[in-house]
Amino acid sequence: MFLTLTLLRKGIPGKQWIGKYRRPRQITWQMKRNTLKRLEQEAANEYWISRPYLTSEQEYRHAAERRAQNWLKIKETKFVSFPEHKHITDHLSHLRITKTWSS
Repeated sequence: MFLTLTLLRKGIPGKQWIGKYRRPRQITWQMKRNTLKRLEQEAANEYWISRPYLTSEQEYRHAAERRAQNWLKIKETKFVSFPEHKHITDHLSHLRITKTWSS
């Protein structure tokens, strides 16, 4: 069947780069070089990641003070923009002009 298809037709039906009967892409030397470079870089990254910069003891709570200071700064900035407290009497004081308890 493939022989008849190739003999009777001049090309690949439809889009040539996608689908079931697509044309295979030629692999060039640049593609091979780029793949090798990527694999070498990945191996180097794995090498350096496998060796920690700090020991577990050094790493434990090494940034606790800095994180606490950052949290205090964040809290302060939130409280600066927070509006001052208002009581319900401030909002409803205009309703009590004529009303008194004695009358």
